[in-house]
Amino acid sequence: MKRVKNSYVTLLTNIDYLPGVQALARSLTMCRSRWPLTVLAVDDLAAQPELAALDCTVRAVAPLPLSEGFRARHTRKAQHLRAPFTKGNKPQFHDPLHNFSKLRLWELEQFNKVVFLDADALVIRNIDHLFELDEFTAAPNLYETMSDLDRMNSGVFIAEPNRQTFDAMLAALDRPDVFWERTDQTFLQTFFPKWRPLSYVYNTLQYVWFNLPHLWHWDRIHVIHYQYEKP
Repeated sequence: MKRVKNSYVTLLTNIDYLPGVQALARSLTMCRSRWPLTVLAVDDLAAQPELAALDCTVRAVAPLPLSEGFRARHTRKAQHLRAPFTKGNKPQFHDPLHNFSKLRLWELEQFNKVVFLDADALVIRNIDHLFELDEFTAAPNLYETMSDLDRMNSGVFIAEPNRQTFDAMLAALDRPDVFWERTDQTFLQTFFPKWRPLSYVYNTLQYVWFNLPHLWHWDRIHVIHYQYEKP
């Protein structure tokens, strides 16, 4: 398969995230990004006319083939019982199981490298230079204290698609009784234990504005990530 060099990638698993995908696509255009955007759209969401109007490639993907036990352990209700959200409020349409579908990007072997961006992120300054980084470089999960920098956030990361990597991920993901506390984030941090951190300015969570205002510098921030409450 002939490889195109690079692409940004985002994931659309729910119609309610469509405005986020539209805003993300437009933010990349406004920042004059060199590389295209690929939208992984689960099931029939790929047919949404709003996606056709964007300057991006839409690829329909199926949810991961997860066991019933795995699904039961990672429903919204089960997730709240075992690992309650304490940082903010997820919208009702958020389904933690959907998070794992982003692993599908490792199947995109036509690309040498991708920069993944969550659909609730906005690029406000060009980030094309992130393609110069290696797999697996990822954003930190900075909320309240500097100790948060030790936790990975999967809202922004650099990956090198490879089907063998994807197959290894599936084998490691769905094992008897396994529970990924922060869903795909805990899994990816475990799968890539030597992950390299980005600066928080490439994944500035909205709570930095309230909790760490001295770190909110408009002239440095590249990506704002609305991980909990959506605008």
